[in-house]
Amino acid sequence: QVQLVESGGGLVQAGGSLKLSCTASGLASDKTFDDYAMGWIRQAPGKEREVVSCISWSGTSTFYTDSVKGRFTISRDNAKNTLDLQMNNLKPEDTAMYFCAAAGGTGFTSTLEEYDYWGQGTQVTVSN
Repeated sequence: QVQLVESGGGLVQAGGSLKLSCTASGLASDKTFDDYAMGWIRQAPGKEREVVSCISWSGTSTFYTDSVKGRFTISRDNAKNTLDLQMNNLKPEDTAMYFCAAAGGTGFTSTLEEYDYWGQGTQVTVSN
């Protein structure tokens, strides 16, 4: 069972930066981290979950939802089983619980339903 643990959330003022990190463990013996497409999904109070950013197994393809383009950068280190999200110029509307997620059935996806494994989430709060 893949386990994902996020870190790096917190409270920051608008215009500030945060870096989220996710570490994967518990991979099956016949799987490696680069067998999974990875993504960051967020959910704000009263709103549905949305894929903020995702990255292909190799790291060569990325996706960003329109509202974060130019501000967020996703990256992965397959040797360390880690996924990062650098968030700059944060806005109050970025406030949400951020989840790290892994999709085992595809090399790259921005479709929420294709993510099989989820972390517990880390809270990001951006104040005015």
